[in-house]
Amino acid sequence: MKGTAAKKGYSARDMRAVSDNPEWTKDDFARAKSFDEVFPAMRKGRGPNRAPTKRQVTLRLSPDVVDYFKAEGPGWQSRIDEALIKVVKRKRNSATG
Repeated sequence: MKGTAAKKGYSARDMRAVSDNPEWTKDDFARAKSFDEVFPAMRKGRGPNRAPTKRQVTLRLSPDVVDYFKAEGPGWQSRIDEALIKVVKRKRNSATG
């Protein structure tokens, strides 16, 4: 095979010959249902809390703080919350004491 270029890739004919998923027709598209119609029980996101105990906010923190808490692994946001709760309790106690 000297002097001939090697053929690269597969032709459309090759792909049709081995395809288990034929190309959709206009009728196929017309009968198609959305994911939400087929799987109505599947929720997107967490959804509402039954009894919300926390409030969602956007907060900018210094990279040192975020890196410190993330380095300890999953649950870093809860650990930041716990640290802030301790500060709030300490401040309240010192203000009333």
